[in-house]
Amino acid sequence: MKGARASRSTIALKILMALSGLIFIGFVLVHMYGNLKAFGGHDSFNEYAHHLRTFGEPMLPYSGLLWIIRVVLLGALVVHVGAGVALWRRAKKARTTKYVVKKNKGSTFASRMMRWGGVTLLLFIIWHLLNFTVGKVNVTGGETNDPYNLLVDSFSTWWLTLIYLVAMAMLGAHLHHGIWSAAQTLGHTGTAAARARWRTVAFVTALIISIGFSVVPVAVLAGVISK
Repeated sequence: MKGARASRSTIALKILMALSGLIFIGFVLVHMYGNLKAFGGHDSFNEYAHHLRTFGEPMLPYSGLLWIIRVVLLGALVVHVGAGVALWRRAKKARTTKYVVKKNKGSTFASRMMRWGGVTLLLFIIWHLLNFTVGKVNVTGGETNDPYNLLVDSFSTWWLTLIYLVAMAMLGAHLHHGIWSAAQTLGHTGTAAARARWRTVAFVTALIISIGFSVVPVAVLAGVISK
């Protein structure tokens, strides 16, 4: 009975991770679309940024939509991290015997990548918020109230672009494994055809998002996007 309860609890935690992860995937796709507005130039990007803050007025206050999104994302982040830590502790506790031969080295490596990749992404999210949202830190010493110019100044700095690209590679790896795991948890990989389909979905989604986010900083550093 105790084992059955623990199993159900573990499944519940995995479902929470999967559902909260889907919220983040939806957000990053919309966020990526907004970032790509930078290719339209200063006015196009800033108009998009301004529209996000005035969306829903007067039913919503100024920046009301952004605050709703932030609250939802914060809740999803707490659930995702909390469930992940709980699952990691359970796995660590269950691993009471060290085997001489590990039968599933691939999945062990993938699990480690998910864990440390998640920690790396969490640290990056904190910096990203300080850079563009909460603190609005311009590392070049330039203005911070113009979203487009802040973006260009930030990604004109090579080491900041490098950090961003490493984070996007981590995001791609995290999404690739995470989408596949979520599909398994939600029961969508019961047949060989379904498994092949979801492997393709996981790979293509991870590739689109990681490349979609990376092209803007690379374009800024290359001078394609400039003030």
